[in-house]
Amino acid sequence: MAGPRIALGAFMLESNAHSPVATREEFAANYALAGADMQADWQSAHPRCPVTLSGFVDAMNAAGDWTPLPLLGASVGASGPVEHGYFLEVADGLESRLRAALPVDGVYLSLHGAAIGTQEVDPDGVILERVRRVVGPDVPVFATLDLHANVSENMVCESSLLVAYRTNPHVDMAERGAECARLMRECLAGARPTAAFVKLPLIPPSVTQNTKSGPYADILAFGQSRIDARVMNVSISSGFSLGDTPKNGMSVVVTTRNDAALARRLAREIAVKAWDDRHRYVPTLTSLADATAMALACGRDASRPALLFADVADNPGGGGRGNTVWILKSFVETGVQGALLGIFFDPPLAAEAHARGTGATFLARFNRDETNPLSGRFESEATVEALHEGTIIGRRGISAGHTIVLGPMALLRVGGVRVVVVSVRQQCKDTAMFEELGLDIGAARSVIVKSRGHFRAAFDLHFPDERIVEVDAPGLTTPVLSRVPFRDVPRPIYPLDPDMQWSPPA
Repeated sequence: MAGPRIALGAFMLESNAHSPVATREEFAANYALAGADMQADWQSAHPRCPVTLSGFVDAMNAAGDWTPLPLLGASVGASGPVEHGYFLEVADGLESRLRAALPVDGVYLSLHGAAIGTQEVDPDGVILERVRRVVGPDVPVFATLDLHANVSENMVCESSLLVAYRTNPHVDMAERGAECARLMRECLAGARPTAAFVKLPLIPPSVTQNTKSGPYADILAFGQSRIDARVMNVSISSGFSLGDTPKNGMSVVVTTRNDAALARRLAREIAVKAWDDRHRYVPTLTSLADATAMALACGRDASRPALLFADVADNPGGGGRGNTVWILKSFVETGVQGALLGIFFDPPLAAEAHARGTGATFLARFNRDETNPLSGRFESEATVEALHEGTIIGRRGISAGHTIVLGPMALLRVGGVRVVVVSVRQQCKDTAMFEELGLDIGAARSVIVKSRGHFRAAFDLHFPDERIVEVDAPGLTTPVLSRVPFRDVPRPIYPLDPDMQWSPPA
């Protein structure tokens, strides 16, 4: 193949500092490929690679000749800090494969931006630093970032361009990859990106970061309004609130076409506006008792509109275990009828259901092997209604068209609640996670999802915003930040220090 030689890699992990360590095995169960295997995946009809990566590849293909040089890709849903040994394998693998691929005209990395390690505070920055060390100062090094990235100064300094998502749920991942491809072509033609960076002492709670409306939608729109012929990109990353790291906090990165003064001025302007709106980031949650009463009413009265209950404190997309029993227990014990719950991460329970077979009734012991006290335990008679091998294709939302691997799945009826049990921890982000087991979401009286917000892009056909209830229950991803045992975030920081004052540095 002719055209520019572009090296491609991926490392995607959002680290909740209080969740179990992200292991090699966990990455392997999700996405861990290298070289030709990595390329074969993105060329398949339903790839497992990050959507940003396939978006970049598709846009580069559409724009003309080029030579892709696949290095290594490792991606997993939100978890805890990455174990140091595995992180070194990823970093060493990317570096060695990049050296072997030289010369290159550019590098594209699909990063998350909110990883931490058991020994490394800024894994994303380390990867960018290693890449820059190999290719030198003049080769464009581009990276996409999750909207929840905790951006470090090192990440900005060692890259040529950082492009963060602008939607939450993240339905623009392919577009941001394509944006990197377009700007990569521009830089290969001679453009020179110049970035400015401002870090705010602000941790917005997770449920206040939706981009359909609210303060985060407003600041993103304000940033995009500053785009003109001189400005390549404006990325405003809300930050991952539960990272508990010195790089926690909202970030503004403005990249111009070789105009450092303009980049600095715009970054400061945007940061000041974001800070002025800090008091608007207030979570509004519904108590478990009230949520249970609402579900009871829906089950008893078919004329009421059905409701969706988001278990926001147990979001696997934020490092939650995906297995807290509090809503399930409350709904079953109070007699809620016509409810669906998905997806509940419990490999031993899924394995037992498969061993017993469809139609079997047994005592289901939820979390028999779980040790985290926030998960809790629950026992109840259950009937196996359906089984599935666990590889599905996303239908709507952030994973549409991509392969989702959930391991052996089982549908259990527990009282008036049908529970989808899975063997690979994922957040409930696609209606296919119910529908593949024969469930009709539109016929349910209430639906419980283990997700903070990405479900909104898939379940909107059935549940508009006014019929979504965010439940206040225990879990590792609580948006009530006063409950989080922070140790390493920079202080003072809002809202932990509500009376603090701040202005961006000169």
